[in-house]
Amino acid sequence: MKNLGLIVLVAVIGLGLGVGLSWIQRPVPPEPGLSGAAVGDQRPDFRHGSLDGSWVSASDFDGQTLLVNFWATWCAPCRREMPVLQDAARQHADRLAVVGIAIDDPAPVRDFVEELGIDYPILIGAADVMNTQRAWGNSAGALPYTVLVDAGGIIRWQHLGEVTGDELAAVLDDLWQ
Repeated sequence: MKNLGLIVLVAVIGLGLGVGLSWIQRPVPPEPGLSGAAVGDQRPDFRHGSLDGSWVSASDFDGQTLLVNFWATWCAPCRREMPVLQDAARQHADRLAVVGIAIDDPAPVRDFVEELGIDYPILIGAADVMNTQRAWGNSAGALPYTVLVDAGGIIRWQHLGEVTGDELAAVLDDLWQ
């Protein structure tokens, strides 16, 4: 009987450790494209409201190179990369359309966009934007998330995390050469 009590005690401690440590083994978020569209796929469509109240769809940019950036004002890396995206939009205005899709409320987005002088289209939403970014390959739902689509509507690059000016310049150079 004494052995049975010891066995139960060891089992309970083992179970407790297993349950207690299970939080350490968090799954790694999948890479972009593992759920939803991937590089080489036709881009999905979207339709979201803009800051000015109009509706904007991905198909509005058919025939153009399109850079779509999912972001939020409360996301520090998103805030840091916005000037990089604005520079790209201005520098390549003749051949690149940049669209920001914010998972946020309109008031802070409007304030932030005005503060930075962002002049490319900014769309806003909540659950609908989360669904769009999943369809565009971001199953992790992390921000920022950026996708480059060629003029034929094919996804050429997906990037989870902050984009630097050098990274973006290299990707655009590769696409246009």
